[in-house]
Amino acid sequence: MSTRSASSAALPLPPVAWQVTGNHWLALPCIHPADGALHAVGVIHRGARAAIELAGNADFVAGDGPPLARPTIVADGQRIELAQHGIAWERALNWLPTFTCSAGNLVIRGTIFAPYGRDADMAGAVYAITLENRSSQSVAVTLSLEGTLGHRQQRVRTARPFDDAHRVSRTDEGVVVLEGAALPGAVALALGADSDVNIDVDAGAGTFALHRELRVPAGGRSQAAFYLAAGPERDGARATVGVMRRRGWRELLTATRDALQALEQATGNDEMDRLINRNLLFAYFYSVGRALDDAHYYIVRTRAPWNGRGLTVRDWEALAWTLPAVQLADAGLAREILIRACELHGYAPGQGVHYLDGTLFEPGFSLEGAASYAIAADRYIRGTDDDQIVDEPVVADTLYLSSEDLAARRDRNVPLFTTEVTLSGAPSVQPFTLHGNAVAAQALDVFRRTLDEETARDVEDPDAVRAALRRHFVVGRAEKTTFASAVDLAGGSSADDDAHGSALWLPLYEAVDRDDSTYRRTVRGMSTTPHLLAQQCARLMGPDSAAVLQWLRRSPLDNGLAAEEVDENGRATGNGGDAALSGLLAWSAWYAVHALGTRA
Repeated sequence: MSTRSASSAALPLPPVAWQVTGNHWLALPCIHPADGALHAVGVIHRGARAAIELAGNADFVAGDGPPLARPTIVADGQRIELAQHGIAWERALNWLPTFTCSAGNLVIRGTIFAPYGRDADMAGAVYAITLENRSSQSVAVTLSLEGTLGHRQQRVRTARPFDDAHRVSRTDEGVVVLEGAALPGAVALALGADSDVNIDVDAGAGTFALHRELRVPAGGRSQAAFYLAAGPERDGARATVGVMRRRGWRELLTATRDALQALEQATGNDEMDRLINRNLLFAYFYSVGRALDDAHYYIVRTRAPWNGRGLTVRDWEALAWTLPAVQLADAGLAREILIRACELHGYAPGQGVHYLDGTLFEPGFSLEGAASYAIAADRYIRGTDDDQIVDEPVVADTLYLSSEDLAARRDRNVPLFTTEVTLSGAPSVQPFTLHGNAVAAQALDVFRRTLDEETARDVEDPDAVRAALRRHFVVGRAEKTTFASAVDLAGGSSADDDAHGSALWLPLYEAVDRDDSTYRRTVRGMSTTPHLLAQQCARLMGPDSAAVLQWLRRSPLDNGLAAEEVDENGRATGNGGDAALSGLLAWSAWYAVHALGTRA
């Protein structure tokens, strides 16, 4: 059975092991590990229902051509290649790329970060560099940020370049502005520094350079920083650079580090903590973004440009993959995201894949999608004790709509519900799926507790659905029974397990116990050769949980981040940088350790 939507081909992994960072406003997905160059900057644009990305050239994902911005150093008149003797990278707090390299007697340390936290959250980024002089004489240094605006594109799943000219200009306050020539513009970038700079601009070639003069004392250090800010147009971008200058990069870095520390999770195992927190933060910032043109939050599959799922999303991915990870780290944002998902997508629960603003992208009813709002609300309440979330009008309306949609899908004679597509987006080979009905049963539990008393009385009995699962999905005889993945209630069944809606998840939805014999036989009959990472996450719920945690600890993934497709060793093979799946990975690993007691 196909496990991939026909409209979404898996993209190959880029040849560069990119360093990645960003905040909800700004994505910096392509920081080159060889020289620290920024090859692209991305923002979400609600009006375009897409990401808008500015880069040095059209092949930026492959690392080809000139970068958008690159630091360079001239010491005592001689140009220094930043990584001529190698460059060592670390990720501070699992999210801030930092590097160290040396050139002669100079030690160069860099940090790239997008400010985040109270009074620091803005559509900007900072490139801070520290120069340490280990010689006995002071050194005159020109620290520059050089770059090229060679490409601008709009991307939902595939990229389309803007057809107007690129414009590079300078302002009187020492800021370089990158934008398109056509009006009205969609995005402008402004670049400045923490002190006075000399600026070179070649408008015809689309190149620029900001030069910062420093003297590094013998045995001492000097520091400098460049600011990059985005705005819907040039004046807003320039204003944000001004705010960053006023607040100062050190204050912004301190606020960012403090805020990131508050998001960290702990399991007692350092390797597992790195895996969980790296993917949790990637989901937090790359599956949840704020649009530059309206400042509202939106949930997308991923902002990474090398993933074929792009900036579309299913209800289930938003509410069962991304939201639980966000809730682990930030209950306040989780509340806001749950309400936002109801506002954007709750008008038609489970109806298919959506653009970021809720517009339907690919129709196809998913039973799990319709049930996901109730399950997400229930998980939020259990985790926060904030049961007033269901009193929010948009949440209440969505729960009623979800209940009605499920009721409309009930079989006339049997308390089971039909679906059109599986969670992978493939057409369901049989109308009734095991995973979908297990999820629906739990949603019915929630409806009975949250809807008004009169409506709740008419909600299907969830225990009757679970009993029907036993009657109609169990195949085989005596002590050799297993669960079918899908049935037609007329004797037809399928044993093909859908990786995204696997039978492995049944205990999580209270459909069976983890030690249930039929469940365990079903699990033993599944292939253990990894192909899709979502199924490995599901295996964390089953009897092989400890072995899967060990596998995850060793897996390179996509430079440590979730990828939709992996090989048996855990190496990404397609659709890397999957932010929503990173949320599922982080949450399911955390759940296996904290709720199931699994030890890696």
